[in-house]
Amino acid sequence: MSQKFQSSVQHRGDMSYVKLGGVIDEDNELGELVDKIPTGTAVIDLGEIERINSCGVRDWVNWLSKLETNGTRSVLVECSPAIVAQINLVNNFTGSGVVKSFYVPYFCPECDEEKVLLVEATDMGPPPHEPPTCRCDECDLVMDFDDMPDSYFAFLSNQRKLAEPEKINGAMRDLARGSDSASAGGGKGKVKSRSSQPQLAQPGSKPSVPSLPSIQRTSTQPATTSSSGAHKTPSKPGSRPGSSSKPPSKPQLGKSGSNPPGSMSGSMAMRMQGGNGLNYAGERAVQAPSRSNALVFTLVGILVAAIVVLAYLVLTK
Repeated sequence: MSQKFQSSVQHRGDMSYVKLGGVIDEDNELGELVDKIPTGTAVIDLGEIERINSCGVRDWVNWLSKLETNGTRSVLVECSPAIVAQINLVNNFTGSGVVKSFYVPYFCPECDEEKVLLVEATDMGPPPHEPPTCRCDECDLVMDFDDMPDSYFAFLSNQRKLAEPEKINGAMRDLARGSDSASAGGGKGKVKSRSSQPQLAQPGSKPSVPSLPSIQRTSTQPATTSSSGAHKTPSKPGSRPGSSSKPPSKPQLGKSGSNPPGSMSGSMAMRMQGGNGLNYAGERAVQAPSRSNALVFTLVGILVAAIVVLAYLVLTK
């Protein structure tokens, strides 16, 4: 037995109540229901049908044709949006049957909520047909109709009149009690969530956001600091030198050989750590370029003096 397709049949006199659910595809078992439905009226509940493909449409049309050949009159109730779409696409999808009630889809842009409202075909009135007003359960705002009115309600223009509606309503009250199926008054205006749509989160819930520490740099990233200010720690509100909030990518100044080319030597870094902490390190880092400049100037002066002496010796010969 297919796990995607479910069916059940109940009887009361010449009235049969057939409830279908799941998916109607090539693995459906509609053919096995022909012998279970006697001559009379078959009320077919399609509210739990989530999807129907082309093979399922073919088998559905053939199944209704066999029922009509056996003298069974079909009444479709609680047609899901998937069934309504096929009714509008396939001319003989309902055969000689009548659509008594169907679901209308709605969407709330504020709460991202989807649900369907059960309406009676006789309550829609003459064309042009407009969707009934439906309010959101979360924010109580009027929800948007989740389709095009002209195309979704197109089948109502060719809708046949339902014969013996009171008899059908009475049979539905008796045969479908204890379930979610419609009755003469209780099913009108019934609202439920769109079960065919996967629910990724509870209505009104917000997606979780990762905390900031999870996006910090790791120590596996190469250090690219230079000697002009590589060992300065950027100031952050509430941070203190030596606290556990230091980013792991900060260079370890106390380890010799771990500094990149152009950075201060390990011995200088150790002396910097032994003084006034980060402030002392900052001063030493700023003073380092001035010492190198003085050395350059000294070498240039010696070279100029050597050139002068050499020129004097040459000219005095």
